[in-house]
Amino acid sequence: MNRFANHSRSLSLLLLFSLFGAVLLVDGEAQGTKPAARPNIIFFFVDDMGWGDLGTNFQNGKEGKKHRTPELDRMAQEGVRMLRHYCPAPVCAPSRSSLLSGLHQGHANVRDNQFDKALADNHTLATVLSGAGYRSVLVGKYGLQGAPTAQAEGPANWPAYPTKRGFSEFFGYVRHRDGHQHYPGNSWPLGDSDAHRTPKELWHNDAEVSAKLDKCLTTDLFTAFAKKWIVDHRAATPDQPFFMYLAHDTPHGALQLATGPYPEGGGLNGGVQWLGEDGKMINTASGEVDSYIHPDYGGQEWSNVEKRFASSVRRIDNSLGDILQLLRDLGIAENTLVVFSSDNGPHNESYITGAQHSPTSFKSYGPMDGIKRDVWEGGIRVPTQAWWPSAIPAGLEDRRPSQFHDWMATFADVAGVPVPALSDGVSLVPQLTGKGTPGDSTVYIEYGVGGATPKYADFAPVRQGSKRGQSQVLFLDGYKGVRQNIADPEQDFEIYEVDADPGERNNLAGTSPKFEQLNQKLKKRVLQLRRVDASAKRPYDGLSVPAVDVAESDLVPGLRWRSVKGNTQWVPKLAGDGGSGESLESATLATKLPVGATSVWHGFLKVPSDGEYTFHLRTTGKSVVKIHQAILIDADFGYGGEERSTTLPLKAGFHPVTVTVTIPAEDLNPEMIMDWTANGTRSSIPATALFSKTTQR
Repeated sequence: MNRFANHSRSLSLLLLFSLFGAVLLVDGEAQGTKPAARPNIIFFFVDDMGWGDLGTNFQNGKEGKKHRTPELDRMAQEGVRMLRHYCPAPVCAPSRSSLLSGLHQGHANVRDNQFDKALADNHTLATVLSGAGYRSVLVGKYGLQGAPTAQAEGPANWPAYPTKRGFSEFFGYVRHRDGHQHYPGNSWPLGDSDAHRTPKELWHNDAEVSAKLDKCLTTDLFTAFAKKWIVDHRAATPDQPFFMYLAHDTPHGALQLATGPYPEGGGLNGGVQWLGEDGKMINTASGEVDSYIHPDYGGQEWSNVEKRFASSVRRIDNSLGDILQLLRDLGIAENTLVVFSSDNGPHNESYITGAQHSPTSFKSYGPMDGIKRDVWEGGIRVPTQAWWPSAIPAGLEDRRPSQFHDWMATFADVAGVPVPALSDGVSLVPQLTGKGTPGDSTVYIEYGVGGATPKYADFAPVRQGSKRGQSQVLFLDGYKGVRQNIADPEQDFEIYEVDADPGERNNLAGTSPKFEQLNQKLKKRVLQLRRVDASAKRPYDGLSVPAVDVAESDLVPGLRWRSVKGNTQWVPKLAGDGGSGESLESATLATKLPVGATSVWHGFLKVPSDGEYTFHLRTTGKSVVKIHQAILIDADFGYGGEERSTTLPLKAGFHPVTVTVTIPAEDLNPEMIMDWTANGTRSSIPATALFSKTTQR
């Protein structure tokens, strides 16, 4: 029996597709990589630390003023340095949203400077890893909880609180701006405003606990809680892997100091420790708030702000070393993947009255131009390295471009579960381990903000004081395309080969026919990658999505279809090539949809004329539809069988499509119906509009 009304106006699944047959793989791709032992995962995240702030990246080899990161240097020597890893946008909230959702900024629901906007109720790192059997915890700064739904604030009224986005436990700052004060239980008289002088709410699940946190610097507090959590989890459920998102709020602009030296030793019996006593929650909660300059810097002829910044970075370094030592002490280091990164490039703020911080002091941007809020390399290339003793060779270097949304695919891969089809990322396991064939990461940025790139003498003269405005970046064919202050949607990109030219001094745009062609390709590709978001308007929002250059003579009718057995909790991403077997007729296609399996169709949709097209989909299972690898319809997370639709302007011609549908094993009448509205008329998608490449086998 047909479950959907108006079935007659669609061709059941053939709508999409006069197809080639299915291949059933019992232990196939949908099952993931299934390593022998799923590793624990810690994502160690810092706030506004530049690529050049790492010793091994830049500080150790530079002339003049420098600070040190010995623990991070050791991590780099024992693991992999990811020398071209990029944040999704050069400021905190959109970066964090893309990291957690696995979506680049052409799809993420938090964009520009939308601080404290609710993270979309969809797949997150935590939901995916929880689905793989992990216990997950968020420690530190969040800022994606959304506005309260009532006058009273608190977790019950925050729509996207961490425990509503897949995390089992949360300890930290829920609001973005609260992370601008690093002593939640204390006033700070040096602050340049009331917002930076007063204590801040800090939450542990449903309880606000800041009154208990006297003299607790957040770097120490979050580290001590993280250590206690790992020890407790290990004792209670030693066989269950864990995922920890440890998001420090330092070395952000407050540049507050610790109360004293970092305790010796580190790990299980040293370093910072959780005491659990009100007013003395951790073992460094004593002495004078905001007072300790690291001795390596105290005798230097530096400004107070420079000493503060260097001491703050060193405290983070201590924290990282403390956590890694704990893993060694517990005997779980070999099977724990630790990733270190920063949300964006270095900041130039100081929240200290009468003092200003400049990233020029230590050249925190390294050999590049740009800081936080810039889309030049210094603003978006972030310090990133990974450590996993049993899998990552010591001293490995990775120079392939990658971006935050790749971590969802990577963590799913190492956890042995399929990547959600919705995700924009690719697994970075080949880059991390030096084994296998790396995928091509889509490194894409769009961002809008006022102001200008600072007039630092290190920066190219043409860049100093240049307006930011609407900015866009895409890495394509080995080059970086970048444009800022976009007024005309047809504005050309500047083009750089940033591996050899990290300072972006040699603009290749217009220098040869090759780069003229690349500029046109960039302008087309950025329209194909993204979806319009009414809350973050762009100058190019009204342009139609261009078709791809493919000759119909190189195509055959129908989309290719194959199926992978093994139902999942979400629609998995399956490779689009291949497909063979008998052809299926329209009258029998719906009944031949395999249950307890995922099916994928791929090929090209031929759009007959320029115009707006609305695509409609309903299914008894779950489905994700993409066009040009961009999201067309999401009917996966929380989907309940209702019709979902998307409208977008398309240019006439061929558009690559991928349709993935998962049908549960208990579905007795599997079905997926999709049609379109063109020129105001809703109708079936004709089989004559569907093609695939003859070379795909």
